[in-house]
Amino acid sequence: VQLQASGGGLVQAGGSLRLSCAASGRAFSNYNMGWFRQAPGKEREFVATVNWTFGNTWYANSVKGRFTISRDSGKNTVLLQMNSLKPEDTAVYYCAAGRRYGSNEATAYDYWGQGTQVTVSS
Repeated sequence: VQLQASGGGLVQAGGSLRLSCAASGRAFSNYNMGWFRQAPGKEREFVATVNWTFGNTWYANSVKGRFTISRDSGKNTVLLQMNSLKPEDTAVYYCAAGRRYGSNEATAYDYWGQGTQVTVSS
């Protein structure tokens, strides 16, 4: 299984970025595809997740209303549209896949991609 994250970069506060996670190596039906982030000196935290089959979504309170997670089953890709970015959104963002429905816990995810850096300047 491979999860390839991309789309990070440097953006000013208030700007937007779209992260992409290309998934391969198995069928992901009934999996939850999530995004987590880790800032320097902090623990990895949940950002958002989407159920691959049903499309249900869950968000951390800190990003609700600003970020949108979606999946493109035809392209085996999960997207994270990030709008109204804040300096506190600066972190390495990771995509992950796991079987526990709607989980916001990193331990519920079995597969992880490499991170992509998002830096928001003030």
